[in-house]
Amino acid sequence: VQLVESGGGSVQAGGSLRLSCAASGSIFSIDHMGWYRQAPGKERELVARISSDGDTIYADSVKGRFSISRDNAENKLYLQMGSLKPEDTAIYYCAAGETTATMKIAWRSWGQGTQVTVSS
Repeated sequence: VQLVESGGGSVQAGGSLRLSCAASGSIFSIDHMGWYRQAPGKERELVARISSDGDTIYADSVKGRFSISRDNAENKLYLQMGSLKPEDTAIYYCAAGETTATMKIAWRSWGQGTQVTVSS
């Protein structure tokens, strides 16, 4: 599966951005899609994920501000980000994963990342 993100950029605190991720290749193997982010000097962290059934999970830090959605017909994933804060500044990565035999998520494919910068 190949993933290509778009939509990053610079915005002032309180603003909004919408990230997109286009998937191609072995789409049938995708059970879950998600957004991760990595800030300078920090580990990569899960922002939000969505299953093929539409179930969503959000990091506590973005609940109520971010919304993840997917368009299965277009093979696209979105992240609508609102009320952005400087601490949301990071490289955001799109990921695609499968459910393993032990019912865990194995993230198999990653996009190249898109920079989001929020200024105060």
